[in-house]
Amino acid sequence: MKRPKIFITRKCSEQQLQPLYEIADVDMWPEEEIPCPRELLLEKAGDADGLLTMLSDSIDQELLTTANKLKVVANLAVGFDNIDVQAANENGVVVCNTPDILTDTTADLTFGLILSTARRLMEAANVVKNDQWKSWGPLLLAGHDVHHKTLGIVGMGNIGQAVAKRATGFEMNILYHNRSKNEEAEQRLGATYCTFYELLEKSDFVVCLTPLTTETKELFNKDAFNKMKKSAIFINVSRGAVVNEEDLYDALVSGEIAGAGLDVFLHEPIPSSHPLVSLQNVVALPHIGSASYETRYGMMNLCASNIAAVLNGKDPYTPVRL
Repeated sequence: MKRPKIFITRKCSEQQLQPLYEIADVDMWPEEEIPCPRELLLEKAGDADGLLTMLSDSIDQELLTTANKLKVVANLAVGFDNIDVQAANENGVVVCNTPDILTDTTADLTFGLILSTARRLMEAANVVKNDQWKSWGPLLLAGHDVHHKTLGIVGMGNIGQAVAKRATGFEMNILYHNRSKNEEAEQRLGATYCTFYELLEKSDFVVCLTPLTTETKELFNKDAFNKMKKSAIFINVSRGAVVNEEDLYDALVSGEIAGAGLDVFLHEPIPSSHPLVSLQNVVALPHIGSASYETRYGMMNLCASNIAAVLNGKDPYTPVRL
């Protein structure tokens, strides 16, 4: 019996993907940080039974039309806005993602961004590294307290709730905005539901954790930043497209808001010449929300398990359902 073929679009741990090697012929793009070229992805997908993809890979109508053997796409991420899920389903292709595994790791990074931006940790570290620390001063690199402040979370899913749980340790007042109220989270975490604009007006830290949809695209724009406190800090660990980056830059330069911590951008990777990177009141990270060894290995293993399940005629563990 002919073995199925699987193509993996980025170099991953072969140990974590061992279940695939046992059932299929596996071909892997050999680069970890360089995306698989589009032309090669189309070629490989045309002969593949399964794909293990990254957010940088567009699994669109063009690809799905030519991938006649394809049965499953496993995305190494919680998000799946790079995949036309409806078109995949219409072509009989199962789409899977990696929810839950990265919840706590991403929440840790989110709170790290809050602390780094508020307390100017990156600036302070560079002062020492660049031999600029000449003396102590009463307001040397003074930042903003995090404890006892108001945290506003836009997107109260699993990661949002994990961030809120961490905020309770800092005795923060927790507000949230979501498509629907989460009464269980309110009782467990002491969080208060409010409208989007109420959250912006009241929060000292505004954390964006909402998925990217047609409704949330450029949700954070000039109007939103104008509603925020001048002392407020904006944190984005969701998707770059939920923010109008020009409006954010203007808000930071004009003092409309105090700072921003960003793990995601509209076009990635960004160059060092990106306008937001030039600002002292911005902490910019290279999309590392879930980047711990434990979590990334777990995500790889789940992708492998999903692909193996589908190719063996079983139900996937974490299918994406519209």
